[in-house]
Amino acid sequence: MAIADATRRPGRLGVGIVGAGKVGSVLGAALRSAGHAVVGVSAVSEASRERAENLLPGVPVLEVPDIIERAELVLLTVPDDALPTLVEGLAQLKAWQAGQLVVHTSGRYGTSVLAPARAAGAIPLAIHPAMTFTGLSLDLGRLPDSMFGITAPSAVLPIAQALVVEMGAEPVVIDEESRALYHAALAHASNHLVTIAAQSAQVLADLGVQHPDRMLGPLMKASLENALSSGESALTGPVARGDAGTVRAHRAALDGHDAADTRQAYLGMARATALRALERGVLSPVQGEAILAALADVLGTGGPTSTTPGDPPDVASDPPA
Repeated sequence: MAIADATRRPGRLGVGIVGAGKVGSVLGAALRSAGHAVVGVSAVSEASRERAENLLPGVPVLEVPDIIERAELVLLTVPDDALPTLVEGLAQLKAWQAGQLVVHTSGRYGTSVLAPARAAGAIPLAIHPAMTFTGLSLDLGRLPDSMFGITAPSAVLPIAQALVVEMGAEPVVIDEESRALYHAALAHASNHLVTIAAQSAQVLADLGVQHPDRMLGPLMKASLENALSSGESALTGPVARGDAGTVRAHRAALDGHDAADTRQAYLGMARATALRALERGVLSPVQGEAILAALADVLGTGGPTSTTPGDPPDVASDPPA
């Protein structure tokens, strides 16, 4: 929508986007569709410039300070680790403006990371889309089915909620101190799903299966749909059945396969599954002990490891930022 049209509508804002990545370009296009005017975007790489041209045609590519100067709403869509330095650096340049909305899309951070902008009178908002992005126009069609985790001072929380609703999504309030845990939950569900699919596909490919995606697709899609609709009652497989012999066979096969990361992931997830099944009463104590014994001697590095049903899952990794 042209800027002239946007100015005739009450509540329309001039939006500046810092970072024309997959998220920034898509959210910018969604805000533009809602009637806001995108006044500038920063894009360094050729891929970012092409993405901005496709999703935000006609929007000028500007330097970051110029975007901050022109925008009433600044959308920061940079990597998590770059966010604090960016906000502080712009504060040192005295770029932030009083009354300006400063919005970041990091799942990890709440609004405390925007303290330097807030000190200059800017209004801090955190809106994180709980969705994976391709950076293509098809993402716009996914927004109405998605939720955003939002954090903001109580007085301006309705602004964050309104922005998300305007993009067609549903806002869910996340407390400042809960942001990292919230993001860990999403990363575990999304990022690790990709890893599991890739590991399983690689094993099948190693066995000579020509189209592992076609073999895994129906299974994984049905499993995900069942898990989301029915929770853990949808659990099937050898662990849920207490088939310790099958679990031992899986372990032996993975021991002999040249994929250490897959073996460790399988064993860690199988153990976590067994522990949760024990807690829910799906497995009897005897069955649980047999399953955990089948997994115990190769957990972690592959050396002997003792375990009991009450031990916490031995799944090692820090969640992605």
